[in-house]
Amino acid sequence: MPRPIKCRRITGAPAAVYFKPAGIPMRELIETVLTLDEFEALRLSDYKGLYHEIAAKHMGVSRQTFGNILSSARHKIADTLLNGKILRIEGGNIEPGSETLVCGKCRHKWDKPPQLNAKSTCPECGSGEIDKE
Repeated sequence: MPRPIKCRRITGAPAAVYFKPAGIPMRELIETVLTLDEFEALRLSDYKGLYHEIAAKHMGVSRQTFGNILSSARHKIADTLLNGKILRIEGGNIEPGSETLVCGKCRHKWDKPPQLNAKSTCPECGSGEIDKE
């Protein structure tokens, strides 16, 4: 019996959940599903440029597991692009993580709870110049 899959922590969300080739109706295309943990692995490694060990800690998994997730995501993206498929991003065994915020004025860092969507102010200096790390 295989081990149960551990929840993976994600903080990024896709801007869109469907990508498809132009000019071909969706009903004529095959769909590939990229899970949210695979999307997060791509975001951390390829977009943000983090080393696998650091990215794995962000997601709450081992470095080996992170590498396996990333490899699966890259394979799905390549298959989708090379074979003209639809890419849908959804699902996966995930838990929302907190985003790290940074004050643009005093450079203080803190974690924003995942359910908080309002504009934040720095807890140290009260500045509204807040960026995501």
